[in-house]
Amino acid sequence: MQPGSWILLASLLASAAGSSPAKDVLIAQFEGVIGPASARYMAQAVDLAEKRGAECLVFEMDTPGGLDESMRVIIKRIQASKVPVVVYVAPSGARAASAGAFITLSAHVAAMAPGTTIGAAHPVSLGGAGQMDTNMAAKVANDAAAYIRAIAEKRGRNADWAQAAVTASVALSETEALESNVVDLVVGSLDDLLAALDGRSVGMGARTIVLATQGARTERIEMTWRDRFLATIANPNLAYILFVIGLLGLYFELSTPGAVLPGVAGAICLILALFAFQTLSVNYAGVLLIVFAVILFIVDAKAATHGVLTAGGLIAMFIGSVMLFDMPEQSVRLSLHVIIAVVLATGLFFAIGVCLSARAMHRRPTTGDAGLVGQQGDARTPITRAAGTVFVAGTHWNAVAKSDIAAGTRVRVAGVKGMTLEVEEMVGQDKTLGAQGGNA
Repeated sequence: MQPGSWILLASLLASAAGSSPAKDVLIAQFEGVIGPASARYMAQAVDLAEKRGAECLVFEMDTPGGLDESMRVIIKRIQASKVPVVVYVAPSGARAASAGAFITLSAHVAAMAPGTTIGAAHPVSLGGAGQMDTNMAAKVANDAAAYIRAIAEKRGRNADWAQAAVTASVALSETEALESNVVDLVVGSLDDLLAALDGRSVGMGARTIVLATQGARTERIEMTWRDRFLATIANPNLAYILFVIGLLGLYFELSTPGAVLPGVAGAICLILALFAFQTLSVNYAGVLLIVFAVILFIVDAKAATHGVLTAGGLIAMFIGSVMLFDMPEQSVRLSLHVIIAVVLATGLFFAIGVCLSARAMHRRPTTGDAGLVGQQGDARTPITRAAGTVFVAGTHWNAVAKSDIAAGTRVRVAGVKGMTLEVEEMVGQDKTLGAQGGNA
C-alpha cells in the first residue's frame, strides 16, 4: 500500500471516530416531599437511563425531606445503577434537607447551585406513628447516622460531617459544602454542570468511567400523570381535607338514604385519603379522635343536647388533627391554618344542624294527631257529645263536643281520639261561614 493510502485510511478512521454520536444525558427534575410517588419516579428514571445506555442521569432536586422508606428505595436504586447518577441541588434557593441530604451524598457526583443548602438530616419520626420515646428515638437516630456515614464513605465524601448532619442537624451552604468535601461541584446552571462533568472520572464499582458530556444531547424525563396525582394527594393538608370530606359525605348518605352523590363522593374522598395515609406518618390516635368528633357532631344534631356534644367534638377534632401526622420536617406537616379552617367549617356546619334540630323540637307538629290539635275548621252538621261532622285541614272528620255546636259554626280542634276530633266553639269569631264556608 502506498504511503498516501495509509494517510487516507487514517483520515477516514479519525473522521469515523469523530462522527460517532455522543450518548444522551437524561435529566429528571423533582421538587417536593420524598414519598412513594417520588421514589417510583426516580427509580424509573434510573431504569430508563440504563435501558437507553445514557452517558449519565442528572437528578435536579429540591426537597425538604420525606419518608425514610422512600428515601432508602431511591438510594438503593442509585447505588445499583449501571449509569452514573448526578444529583444537582437546584435552582438557586433550593435545598437538600433531611432525606434529600442522604440522596445527594449517595450520588456518583454531587453538585449544588449557588444559594442552595444541604443538611439538617436528624430524624424525628422516620417510620412511626406518634411520638417516639427516648430509647426509640436514640435507636432511630443512631441507625440513620450509621447509614449516612456508610453512604458518605462509599462515595469518598466527608463522613464526619454526614454523621453530624443527623446527630446535630447541621447544615451547609453550597460553598461550605464544597470546601468540606460534602459535594463535588458548585455550578450555576445545567449547561455549566455538563461542561464541568465532561472528562470527569466516576467510579462505578470495580471500573471507572470517564464522562463525555460536552455537547451531549439532553432529554428530560417527565413524571407521569399518575405519579403526579399520587404525589399531590400525598400532601398532608390535602389528605386531611379529603379525609374530613369523606366522613361528612358518608354522614350525608346515611342521614338521607338515596341521595347517592354525597355517598359516592364521600367514599372516593375517603379511599384517596386512606391511600395518602399509607404514604405518610399517620398517628392513628389522631384518626380515631377525628372520627369520634364526627360521631359527637352527628349525635348532637339528632339528640339536640344544645351544643354540648358539638363543643366536645370541636375539641376532639382539633386535638386529633394536630396529632394526625408526625412528619420530620415542618414544611411537610399539616398546616395549623388548614386545621383551624376545617375544624371551624365542620363545627359551623353541625352547629347549624343542632340549631335547626332544636327549633324543630319546639315547633308545633304539622302532621299526625298532634298536628291536628289547634287547627281551625267549621261545623258541617250540628255537633253533640255523640256525633257530628266538621271540615278541618281540607278533610271531613267525625267530631264530638262537650257542649252542642250549631252547624256552620267556626270551631277549633281540642283533641283527637282515633278518627274522631274533639272540637270546641271559637269564642269571639264569626260562627257562620256563609255560602263560601258551606261549599268548601
